[in-house]
Amino acid sequence: MMAQIVFLPIIVQLLLAISLLFSWKWIKWQKIISNVGSVLSLVIAIWLFSTTWTEGTLTVQAGNWQAPFGISFVSDTFAATLVLLTAISGMAVSFFSVGTIMPARLKFGFLPIFHFLLLGLNGAFLTGDIFNLYVWFEIIIISSFVLITLGGEKTQIEGAIKYFTLNIFASVIFLTAIAVLYGLTGSLNMADLALKVAEIQNRGLVEVTAILFLIGFGIKAALFPLYFWLPASYHTPPPAVSAIFGGLLTKVGVYALIRVFTLIFVGDVFLGNIILVLAGLTLFSGALGALTQNNISKVFSYLIICHIGYMILGLGMYTEMAITGVVFYLIHDIIAKTNLFMIGGLIYRITGTYSMRDSGGLYAKYPLISLLIIIPFFSLVGVPPLSGFWAKLTLISESFKSGNYWLIAAILFATFITLFVIARIWAEVFWKESKPLPKLQNFRYFEKLKLEKKILIVGPIVFLTLISLYIGFGAEYIQRLATRVANELMDNQQYIQAVLGVNTTN
Repeated sequence: MMAQIVFLPIIVQLLLAISLLFSWKWIKWQKIISNVGSVLSLVIAIWLFSTTWTEGTLTVQAGNWQAPFGISFVSDTFAATLVLLTAISGMAVSFFSVGTIMPARLKFGFLPIFHFLLLGLNGAFLTGDIFNLYVWFEIIIISSFVLITLGGEKTQIEGAIKYFTLNIFASVIFLTAIAVLYGLTGSLNMADLALKVAEIQNRGLVEVTAILFLIGFGIKAALFPLYFWLPASYHTPPPAVSAIFGGLLTKVGVYALIRVFTLIFVGDVFLGNIILVLAGLTLFSGALGALTQNNISKVFSYLIICHIGYMILGLGMYTEMAITGVVFYLIHDIIAKTNLFMIGGLIYRITGTYSMRDSGGLYAKYPLISLLIIIPFFSLVGVPPLSGFWAKLTLISESFKSGNYWLIAAILFATFITLFVIARIWAEVFWKESKPLPKLQNFRYFEKLKLEKKILIVGPIVFLTLISLYIGFGAEYIQRLATRVANELMDNQQYIQAVLGVNTTN
């Protein structure tokens, strides 16, 4: 019966979304339901993580159909960690959105759609069925498309068209890859696929199928060269939406890549080299894109692209220590990027603009808030001993051991550019004297907000900053977690045995 808790993160988000739909007209109740439900989701995610950590991989077969014939839900350490990170980020954004989202957007169903999005994320992390993963991806796309367009502003619609077009294209490729894989194996269960793909004699066809998955998931993860939809769309919605997008949406693509290429398509040198090249180009192109932007949200969007390269780089090297670095960086990045876009929203609330050239004087006006913000900035750069440093150190060490010195150059280049960009934001927005700006009509500047609203805006930033500090100063514990995840991914015997109940050890 303990294994049934695997369903709880999905069920709770579903019940929250339905409850919020029934509370459509009562915005005050929607806010209470969303925030209380988000706290409950975090408690359940901690319970699931703790149980998985102590008891090992948990599996549930939907409808009691035994694998591989039914749909499996699996909570290994990797999935449980990402569900926990989703709950942490989701709770922070839930409180932040209550303090920042305009009442008109709340009346049009922002909070129900937000929880449908979290439902899709939890489902994607916990499913053990490749077609079911596609279904959860579609729930994520539909929910995120509604969140981007909610409000109907011109920039939102333009960004949504680019976002939806490329993501639907990625879904078509993904579905095609699933069809080919099913034709080759007659199975959709990922554990069963791990066994059957290894037995296929036509390795060329297997590689083609793997490349289709790489393209489909690569688009969703914003890999080079098909990442242009991200900076064109992530800056257009409200900061609460950008925060959950920046923290989690691209990471679903990264998760899918890691899961598929450590479970189904394992150890292919040719594919590994392709992934390494794509990772390096993603690092370079994302960093160069961030250099050219003046809009803070666009800078942050390009940094998302740039830093995806770190995670894909470790997957390309495909050693246990490299995967450990990937998982560590993934944990750090989800928290850091969610916080980053909320910080962008706070800056906008204070200055009334996202333009670096047109803003300034934030440190003089709000020194304590500025000192708070500098901690996530330093974590993002990887200043030791903060959270971003340890994962990069692991990846650099593995690149050196494998003789991939150009990867070390790419990591250092991306780190230097991140430092330069963050220093530029600090100089322009915080140190520089403020410029007189025309006051925006009907815009509630930070100083005019009630104390309750200020707490709802700053509180989530403080919360995620403390999480980032724990990741950095408690690196020993995060490293132990990342090592266990990497060990399970590299030796997938536990996953297969937990799902299918068979032992594949020779």
